[in-house]
Amino acid sequence: MDNDFLELIEPTPKIKNKKCGVLVFFISFFLKFSPALFALWAWYLYDYFIAGAVLLITFLIVGIIRSKLRNEVIPANQREFAYTDNAIAVWYVAKRICF
Repeated sequence: MDNDFLELIEPTPKIKNKKCGVLVFFISFFLKFSPALFALWAWYLYDYFIAGAVLLITFLIVGIIRSKLRNEVIPANQREFAYTDNAIAVWYVAKRICF
């Protein structure tokens, strides 16, 4: 009982620069909407069956990218918590691009 203590959770960083805020917006927009945009593009060019396949493939690819970004910047003791695409983008930009 003497060694029982809670680990402090590091809060999500704040973005202070407008350029970094725009970068966060573009990364979170890519993570949220790129599968749908690629599927609509494939539907316009080819067929709805190919658009469905493109939707599934891009959903998997964006999921892999999202997990790589998340594992790279979020501290190890906080990875069990759920984070939105915007929070992952904020962590990534704050830790890797805008110090």
